[in-house]
Amino acid sequence: MGSSHIPVPVRPLHVEIDGMGRYRQAYSVEDLAALLLGDGWPRADKTSHFHRAVATSLDAMELYLDPEIARAAFVNAAHAAGMHVLPDDMAEMKKAG
Repeated sequence: MGSSHIPVPVRPLHVEIDGMGRYRQAYSVEDLAALLLGDGWPRADKTSHFHRAVATSLDAMELYLDPEIARAAFVNAAHAAGMHVLPDDMAEMKKAG
């Protein structure tokens, strides 16, 4: 990626990646990929959901795929790893609270 690269935006989300109640934000497909590939993602939870999220993020960064597909794959991977994603999980969290 050169210096002229423009981030591919997604609907903003907050993922509970650093432990209960500790969220990180993502505003672009690049942010999603950084969260997936960073140190915060649980090593034990690198399942098929995780690999699908990485692959769709890379495809969306190259503009081969709709960024919302990458976002949905990220949310599925986060859920499979036991993480909450806001605003996606707001209704569920309100019911539990």
